[in-house]
Amino acid sequence: MDEGICSSLDKFIFSGITNNHDMKVAPFTTFLLVYLVNLLANLGMIILIRVDSQLHILMYFFLSHLSFCDLCYSTAIGPKMLVDLLAEEKSISMVGCVLQFFTLCAFVDSECLLLAVMAYDRYQAISNPLLYTANMSNRVCFMLMAGVYLVGTVDALIHSTLVFRLCFCGSNEINHFFCDVPPLLSISCSGTEVNELAVFTVGGFIEISTISGLLVSYCYIISAVLKIHSSEGRFKAFSTCASHLTAVAIFQGTLLFMYFWPSSSCSLDQDKVTSLFYTLVIPMLNPLIYSLRNKDVKEALEKMKNKM
Repeated sequence: MDEGICSSLDKFIFSGITNNHDMKVAPFTTFLLVYLVNLLANLGMIILIRVDSQLHILMYFFLSHLSFCDLCYSTAIGPKMLVDLLAEEKSISMVGCVLQFFTLCAFVDSECLLLAVMAYDRYQAISNPLLYTANMSNRVCFMLMAGVYLVGTVDALIHSTLVFRLCFCGSNEINHFFCDVPPLLSISCSGTEVNELAVFTVGGFIEISTISGLLVSYCYIISAVLKIHSSEGRFKAFSTCASHLTAVAIFQGTLLFMYFWPSSSCSLDQDKVTSLFYTLVIPMLNPLIYSLRNKDVKEALEKMKNKM
């Protein structure tokens, strides 16, 4: 492959969410509202956990990091998508594409692992309440979070290096509204076998590790809950996990459909709808799921409202 041809591309053009130029205001207004709710809900959750001493416990420490991950990867996509909805040319520089891709990959992978860590935290709280403080010390929690972000960053580096070493010597139009693996591979004019292998090995390893951790943790949780004699105690224990299970089911289900479903079964156009859901809607839903079902968060919100 001619290196000059490979290096000549300095920007990409997005096809965008829709090709209908007459329908700009409605989707822009809708997604602007979704992003603003996302921004306010996640920032609000982080600030609330930070300022309210009642929420200075490990469960909310992890929840604040979940909001941080949601905020980071949705912000990597949302503002650019909103600008492009109204722009004539939906372009992004090569550097911008790399940064967008890296940020998305790093924080989505971190969120996958973080959800497994949160399940492990609930297992320790329910199965070993007397030893919970010792088993989940500050040192352990900070090491877990460091590991989550380290794995997410390394995986993002691997995929970014492999994707942007490819030659894009033909069309520079990406059939998507952000830089992601499938649409970038589809316009490459060099072999993508290594990239596809990386998605299924490295990405698959993270997914299998996450899902295995979740399943093992919840098997122990269910076993511990069934040993609780009072129905009120069992209900309280299960209720602490309900929000987490809801968030896991939505997030993991969307990712598995997006990246591990056979490519012949869904087109890139269908992927846009799924991508909208996991890059903008899920980050908006997570803080709402946790706040609406959580007594401590609702009480903290009420206290903050009374102080204002």
